[in-house]
Amino acid sequence: MNISHIEHIGIAVNSLEEAIPFYEEKLGLKCYSVEEVTDQKVKTAFFMVGQTKIELLESTDPEGPIGKFIEKKGQGIHHLAFAVDDVNQSLAELEEKEVRLIDKSARKGAEGLNIGFLHPKSTMGVLTEICGKE
Repeated sequence: MNISHIEHIGIAVNSLEEAIPFYEEKLGLKCYSVEEVTDQKVKTAFFMVGQTKIELLESTDPEGPIGKFIEKKGQGIHHLAFAVDDVNQSLAELEEKEVRLIDKSARKGAEGLNIGFLHPKSTMGVLTEICGKE
């Protein structure tokens, strides 16, 4: 597995409508994309900071993963995502190394990327995503 960089940091928010102005008006960043990922029950907004993105995540269903996260922990950092060359190969390699996986194979995420999550119990409590174009 070859991790090239931090792809994005996912931040759970109650409302994109309320959060986007903070990042734009207070921090001077520009939201370049808002997208709904229906199968994950989430709307996303993206900002570039160097080569790393900030992904704001708003739940579209209280029973979805972000809705449950916010109910349990409140708004805040949800996950850290690393860019890899091949998500499926990386997941298989991590499983061989006895890393507990949430996803055994890649699925589609925002921005057309393939994604897979590692269980926080294997990553010192940090929900970790690996993502890539392959």
